[in-house]
Amino acid sequence: MEKMEKAHNNTPLLGDEAVALGALHAGVSASYGYPGTPSTEIMEYLIAVYEQGGPLARWCTNEKTALEAALGVSFAGRRSMVTMKHVGLNVASDPFINGSLLGIKGGLVIAVADDPGMHSSQNEQDSRFYAAFALVPCMEPRNQQEAYQMTREAFEVSERFQVPVLLRLSTRLSHARAVVSVDPAQEQRPLSKAADKTQWMLLPGFARRNYATLIEKQGDIQSWSTAHLGNILELEDRDRTWGIITAGLGGNYYEENVEDLVRFREGKLPARLHIGVYPVPLDSIRRLCAEAQQVLVIEEGQPFIEEKLRGLLPPACTISGKLDNRVNRTGELDPDQVRKSLGLPPRPSVLSEGLTIPPLPNRPPQLCQGCPHGDSYETIKQALAGLENTAVTADIGCYSLGAMPPYEVPESIVCMGASVGMAKGAADAGIRHVVGVIGDSTFLHSGIPSLIDAIAANTPMTLVILDNAIVAMTGCQETMVPSSKLRELIRGLGLTEEHLLELESKKPLIHENALRLRAEITYPGLSVVLFKRECLEAARRRRKKQAAV
Repeated sequence: MEKMEKAHNNTPLLGDEAVALGALHAGVSASYGYPGTPSTEIMEYLIAVYEQGGPLARWCTNEKTALEAALGVSFAGRRSMVTMKHVGLNVASDPFINGSLLGIKGGLVIAVADDPGMHSSQNEQDSRFYAAFALVPCMEPRNQQEAYQMTREAFEVSERFQVPVLLRLSTRLSHARAVVSVDPAQEQRPLSKAADKTQWMLLPGFARRNYATLIEKQGDIQSWSTAHLGNILELEDRDRTWGIITAGLGGNYYEENVEDLVRFREGKLPARLHIGVYPVPLDSIRRLCAEAQQVLVIEEGQPFIEEKLRGLLPPACTISGKLDNRVNRTGELDPDQVRKSLGLPPRPSVLSEGLTIPPLPNRPPQLCQGCPHGDSYETIKQALAGLENTAVTADIGCYSLGAMPPYEVPESIVCMGASVGMAKGAADAGIRHVVGVIGDSTFLHSGIPSLIDAIAANTPMTLVILDNAIVAMTGCQETMVPSSKLRELIRGLGLTEEHLLELESKKPLIHENALRLRAEITYPGLSVVLFKRECLEAARRRRKKQAAV
């Protein structure tokens, strides 16, 4: 760990790595998470330090279990961090929302990486709404240095107000590198269990009191946000009839266009407020808008700030942003899009000089050559051939790509674990031959409860678990339960041995496996089929690691 410490001031860090380092230097005692792009590298970094003797860092079965473990660390008086991507916060929302009513003792920081543009996600949700819903502070760094500093500060803010703090990242920050200056590391907090247990028990009587306390804190949290150096108000020598509000990476993209904006406006820039800490600084917004005839909001994600400005009644000045399409509503921001929003002409380019760029070929994502999932999908296709009234529900993971050519097998992909519940519902609705497809890690994450429902009802459906012995989609993290234990786990839930099959997913076995799978699909009850073969990338890494020993 000491060797890693010495390299930090000279090595460019990912935004995710800067967050991890900030947590370490804040004296974090334990970190938990579930892998999900673009947040995965935070825990990867922390786990690497843990394996060299640093603070505890572990992957968990899902985001909910991770956050609940972190609450236990906070209850014991020590600092903890939880990492996840934006859709993971949906899974963790129960302990997250309730956590705001607890007497947080050791600082608790939830680092959530949003994915505008849906590079590897099924939606673009904005985690700032969750922070506002829970009435807790949110910090939104705009570069790697701020990611480091705000992470450190977030633990202190959590302890000051005795609430969790949400640290909001986004894809471009998480996965870009920059050199980070670091401060001296703090020691871990001593063990000091919460003295007042009623602050940690949400029985109605205690919860009502705790909620009243949370409401009382809002004025202090608001004052902290308004005074915070991450919320920068620029009014001096500015054109106050036009106001700009930026947030997160939107501030970077605005500043990339400032030089041209000075020329365009003949030397006078508009008044501006940059927001990096929430709740939104109300006094600063009022000062910015006092003389403004127009306000443009440039924020990464959904129109969180803009909606607060617009409210229900017509504003005294014109509010522009995502809701009137002045700023692109979907996808990521970038300097050129912000430039257009500012009314600046396009930058000179080869296209503006009459040259053309030939269209780039479309390269949709696909399964790796030789991936066991490919053989599994071919097996499912053969097993279903000729059957009527069929449905295939799938899930989140590498195997989602089975919806693409040449396989085109799944008919639904919604969220982690939904394949099992949807298969049950489709069968309950009357579809005769229903196959749910889920990966081994996703099954452990959130597929088990729905399988319990199906077992209890003996639902006529077949669940196919694609067991490649790893969490492949996010970089080959270990699963919480090894492949050798899956059969035992499922039997323990109550499934009969007769209809629990294990098949090796290999091309020479496709025809034989399809016959056995078809027998389960046509069986008028519940069956589970495990398709087993190690992920090729995981096997390559394993052999490389073994060779290095």
